Amino acid sequence: MSQHTLTVPPEPGTRQRPRSLASRPSRSDSVFRTVSYGAGATTVGIMLAVGFFLAVRAGDALSVTGFSFLTEQQWSPETQKFGIAAVLSGTVTIAIIAMCVSVPLALGTSLLISEIVPPRVKTALISLVDLMAAVPSVVYGLFGLFFLQENIIPVARWISGHFGWIPVFAVTDGSGHALTEASAFTSSAFIAGLVVALMVVPTQTSVMREAFSQAPAGEREGAYALGSTRWGMIRSVVLPFGRGGIIGGTMLGLGRALGETIAVYLIISPVFTINLQVLKTGSNSVSALIANRYGEASSFGLSALMAAGLVLFLMTLVVNFTASSIVARSRSGAQTN
Repeated sequence: MSQHTLTVPPEPGTRQRPRSLASRPSRSDSVFRTVSYGAGATTVGIMLAVGFFLAVRAGDALSVTGFSFLTEQQWSPETQKFGIAAVLSGTVTIAIIAMCVSVPLALGTSLLISEIVPPRVKTALISLVDLMAAVPSVVYGLFGLFFLQENIIPVARWISGHFGWIPVFAVTDGSGHALTEASAFTSSAFIAGLVVALMVVPTQTSVMREAFSQAPAGEREGAYALGSTRWGMIRSVVLPFGRGGIIGGTMLGLGRALGETIAVYLIISPVFTINLQVLKTGSNSVSALIANRYGEASSFGLSALMAAGLVLFLMTLVVNFTASSIVARSRSGAQTN
């Protein structure tokens, strides 16, 4: 015998509220939530404390130099004139050179790992890339100083000889005459940029590889079903899907390249003039300036170094925050798809 259920419609003018299911969190959930919030707040607090400390210690120098601190090239403790225009230029130049080298290497390596090699080789390559990220900066610096520098001079001389008509690749003296001796090509922004590129490739590769591996399998198979080659599938499916990972990995590497200290400090020959000839001896960076001048700085000079550190802190903070936002957005898009 069938049973019928009679549903009484709601009275006119009344609103039905959806039922909400709520359960009281357990003790372990409450502890976990408290610890998580505490860890996050501690991280943010440390970052704010670092910025506040740098701002306070840099106050004396910034109150005297003002905006000229960013436009003045001279760094003279004797005359109390401090400016970071030259070291900012060197920092950006070294970072750009590093990106020009590291991004193609990281992109090719990440595609090789995620799309081409068999699983057994893939595991070995991932371990190798992770191992490269664990190598200390000083090891890369020593490698660049004692091995890469002397072996890259012929390459730098060839670039200058064939592309010296481009000002950035020219190596000239004060009167505009081309320099060809080996000493003119050592300790340059070009060599420092190559070493920094080797250091940031593992980070960029890991981010890009993770983004590529999240490309939907259905779209991959659909591309093959339509007669696409492997490169065609990568170009039409993997690369567009991993665009956020490419941009995010690039900017994460840029953040590290801007703040790299010991490797650049070991390689460059410090100068306090804006040198746009990247192959020529002489460059500088904010982090190398701090490492080089900290031990001998006076009270006011130390405040100027703190101001330089504050500028570098803000630069890397903006770059890394932007990169993290792009990577998070690409991951959320991958989960949605």
